[in-house]
Amino acid sequence: MTREYSTEEIADKDRRFVWHPFTQMQEYMAADPVIVERGEGIQLIDVNGRAYYDGVSSLWLNVHGHCVPEINAAITTQLDRIAHSTLLGCANVPSACLAEKLVSLTPASLTRVFYSDSGSEAVEIGLKIAYQYWRQQGDDHRRYFVNMTDAYHGDTVGSVSVGGIDLFHRVYSDLLFPTLSVPYPHPYRFDGTPAECARHCLDELDRVLAERHSEIIGLIVEPIVQGAAGMIVMPDGYLKGIENRCREFEILLLTDEVATGWGRTGPLFACEHEAVKPDILMTAKGLTGGYLPLAATLTADHVFDAFLGDYSEQKTFFHGHSYTGNQLCCAAALASIDLFEKRNLIDSVRLKSETLAARLQEFANCAQVGDVRGKGFMWGVELVRDKATKLPYGWEERMGIRVCNRCRELGMILRSLGNVVVFMPPLASSEKEIEEMIGILHRAIVEVTE
Repeated sequence: MTREYSTEEIADKDRRFVWHPFTQMQEYMAADPVIVERGEGIQLIDVNGRAYYDGVSSLWLNVHGHCVPEINAAITTQLDRIAHSTLLGCANVPSACLAEKLVSLTPASLTRVFYSDSGSEAVEIGLKIAYQYWRQQGDDHRRYFVNMTDAYHGDTVGSVSVGGIDLFHRVYSDLLFPTLSVPYPHPYRFDGTPAECARHCLDELDRVLAERHSEIIGLIVEPIVQGAAGMIVMPDGYLKGIENRCREFEILLLTDEVATGWGRTGPLFACEHEAVKPDILMTAKGLTGGYLPLAATLTADHVFDAFLGDYSEQKTFFHGHSYTGNQLCCAAALASIDLFEKRNLIDSVRLKSETLAARLQEFANCAQVGDVRGKGFMWGVELVRDKATKLPYGWEERMGIRVCNRCRELGMILRSLGNVVVFMPPLASSEKEIEEMIGILHRAIVEVTE
């Protein structure tokens, strides 16, 4: 039997042995960590029994809350049958059933599902499929992806190559393949109306496509909300404009719905806001309700068909992971989707997001809040030194981190993106819980900035 460890012993083991993601370890090791022991509803409870609201859905992926009986039961039922068997040349029940379900729920253009273990891998797979697709069409001249400035698509070498956040990516520049970058519309930082911002960015895309379309494999975009860049929301019509141009110039459209999928922006997938039908869609995070690591890359028939042929033709997609289509993960995803349907969660999100948006917009009255932006349950509050000029706080001032630290003291876990404080509660949050979380965030912003 494993012995019980004290809080101090766990903290010591954590400091001595664990390397945390996206974390400056020198600062982290100098502070006392929150050590999560369990979850109840939308709260995390530490080893000392203190509860915290999970204000960023455990990194944007928790949907129904923690310790959900229906998902727990689905996993344990599957565990009694088998935990994992390979999908290389064999099938299994949950992965087949889930694939059918995913095809029924995603845009109608998508008909095939390739599984993986994380959003980064889902994107990597999408890029490799797109690249190989053109080679198997006999077109060896296409070698560029069009990506967006300030994009984030994951941390594998391919997904970093199509990213655009200099802070995250510049150190790896010698490892990356070249891309053609176009601006992602950022109305708050644009001198003009949102419509003019969209027009400007589409004009830039038009220029690149007119000059280079014969060299382009595809365009990859985070639809509607660009997440890690600071919760930047597209102006209306921009996403549809991208799709129209991809069709006109005959390049593939890849939509990264890792963060925006599963009701996070309102509809089940963000593409639905403008009835966009991608050639390739990547999803993860909320796919299992925030339970287990599972991702999926979905493709249209014409993409899949390019990989069909005799064994001797070697058109196989030579890619796969050991845990591809894992039964436990797929069982959790099926149970999560069942809860979406039984609880009418998408309709509930639409209603609650109206309240959430109205309450967050009140933050604009705070002296150091420059912009409040978001869709559905995906929001960012940008803090600025000077509201009139939109002058940002210096990196060294750690303003976003300080606000999140104060939120933690007040009972809510949040994480910032520089000067943008991210607020993305689980979709199952009640209106009362939303009000309480917003109250904590407002108080922290006022106390820290004013």
